[in-house]
Order: sequence, then C-alpha cells, then structure tokens
Amino acid sequence: MKKADIEELFARFAARSPAPRGELEYINPYTLLVAVVLSAQATDKGVNKATRELFAKVDRPQAMLALGEAALRRHIQTIGLYNSKAKNIIRLSEILARQYGGKVPTDRDALEALPGVGRKTANVVLNIAFGEPTIAVDTHIFRVANRLGLARGKTPLAVEKALEKAVPEAYRQHAHHWLILHGRYICTARKPRCEECLVRDLCPYDAKTGAALVARDGARIGKPGKADGPAKADGKTRQKAKPGRAPGRGKSPPKADGERPAGGAKTRPAGGAKAGAKVRAKVRAKVRTNAQNKAPASN
Repeated sequence: MKKADIEELFARFAARSPAPRGELEYINPYTLLVAVVLSAQATDKGVNKATRELFAKVDRPQAMLALGEAALRRHIQTIGLYNSKAKNIIRLSEILARQYGGKVPTDRDALEALPGVGRKTANVVLNIAFGEPTIAVDTHIFRVANRLGLARGKTPLAVEKALEKAVPEAYRQHAHHWLILHGRYICTARKPRCEECLVRDLCPYDAKTGAALVARDGARIGKPGKADGPAKADGKTRQKAKPGRAPGRGKSPPKADGERPAGGAKTRPAGGAKAGAKVRAKVRAKVRTNAQNKAPASN
C-alpha cells in the first residue's frame, strides 16, 4: 500500500473513532493482564462475563493468591482451557507479589517471562495499561494487514514488524485498536462486510463482496455472501469441480447408460462394462429395425 493511502486510511479511522478502546473489562494493569491471559482462544465477551464477579473480589496479585486456584477455576470455568489458565494466573501472581511488590512490570522481557504471557499479551498490556505504541497482532490484525496490503507477512511477528514500519507515528498509539475492531466487525474472515467498509476504495483485496461493489474493469467482484471468491492456492486459482468431474482432472469420467443420480452424474449399470455394451447393442439393433420398417418398398 502506498504511503499516501496509508495516511488516508488511518486518517479515516481516526475521524470515525478518535479514542478507540479495547473491549476487555478491567480495573487496573493487573486485572488487565489477567483478562488478556484469559482471552487466549476465547472471546472478549466470554471473558468479561467470567471476570465481572472475579474482579469484584480480586484486583491485585495478593488477593488472587488468597482466593486460591480452586476458587479461581470455578470463576473462569466457562472459558476454554480454564485449568491451565488458572495455574498460570496463580503462578504469575506469585511472581508479581514476590519480585515486583504486586505491580505489573513495564518491561517487555519481564512481562514475557511471566507464565502464560507471550508477545501478543505483553503488547496489549504495554499499549493499554502503559500507553506504549505497540501493536499486538492477533488473528484479526493479521488478516486485515494482509488483505489491505498494509503489512504483508506469513507470521504474526513478521506482520508486527511490518506494521511498525508502515504505520505513521501519529497513529501508532491507536493503530492496534482500529485494526482489531475493523477485523472483528467489518473485515471478517468468511463474510467481510465490504459494503460497510470505511476504506474499501483503498483496499486491493480481490474478493470484495457486496452488491454495490464493482471491480476496476466495471464487472462485479464476487457475490453477496461469498466472502473470498475463487479459492487460491500457491498463487493459482482452484476451479470448482463440475458435476461428474473429479476435482483437479481435465477429463470427465467415461459415460455409460443409466439413470442420473441426484448429483447429476451418470452411473454405470450394475452389470458393469459388458452389461452396458449389451444395452447399446440392443439400442442399435432396434434403430436399424425401425429404419428398415420405415423404408419404402422397392418396385
């Protein structure tokens, strides 16, 4: 994506939402850290439902240790992988209480050394709790950055590094939130809502959807509800198999007499090739007989 387009893209995001916020509910940096750890392979909505009662009782590491692992599991049992997450939260709370006086460190390496905390979690905490211009690349940002051509990469780290170079400094603080919310609600994985997209005219994504969208040559791109258009693999477009044709093959299977099944492809009679040959011979004999009977008698 060109620099001018990148500037325009973030200018539009900023105009629509000048101060975007994450959707995880928290009280302080510690509860934010706990919420982000719980959000791995879970939805923010599901995490918030579980943590509202928990955070009413617990808002610091010492209180979490007093609550105990068993009680913590009961609070978060509606969240996926809650057993391992409960263990990690208790362990990181022990470290914070013992080594940092109950405070959440502002150093990336220290954060990533905590149980259950990876680079993405550290980036979220640094950005939201401490105002660092970090970009946490989750599945939504990974998809949006590649589709827009904003920052292409095959791994989250590669996309993160590319975004750090591409995003103008003036927009870097909120870039994480703009991109994740855009991916969560507009540029979705299976059925992107391109007709509602604020930046659709800047987007080079080939499989745009929506009745109002047209291709550069004037033809419609895709159909409503068909998110990704023709599937691609290794840079080549995979063609859909036609009825009666094996995917990836250039020729149809041999035809044989018989009734069409529901799928539309002809099938061989139960007798196999010999039975089919007999049927065809009978048909040809009948045709010859009918022709002879209709022929005019010779004088």
